[in-house]
Amino acid sequence: MKLLTLAEVDVESCAPDGLAAPIARPEAEQLAGLLKAIADPTRLQLISFINTSSGDESCACNLTAPLGLSQPTLSHHLKVLTDAGLIEREKRGTQAWYRVNQVRWQQLSKLFEV
Repeated sequence: MKLLTLAEVDVESCAPDGLAAPIARPEAEQLAGLLKAIADPTRLQLISFINTSSGDESCACNLTAPLGLSQPTLSHHLKVLTDAGLIEREKRGTQAWYRVNQVRWQQLSKLFEV
């Protein structure tokens, strides 16, 4: 196995396309907010659990037990994700249902496309 030195690596060819041009301050602040919202293991688990649930949505009542969260902790994390626009909330009777905002998620993923 050959180790490459920094001089041998073409950084431009492996850098994500989303970083190929300077980012304006408002866009950088928006993207930083999204990254901050998902920079938590519990929130990443919530997003993956919701996205893989039946119908690509999940009732909040079904999220506490599988993730081992108390209701207040779950509510806090769901609010952070909702405020960032990464998940959407729909009230049905007394229950809140959540689904991943695919448009917002793709906006974030474009930052890392190669």
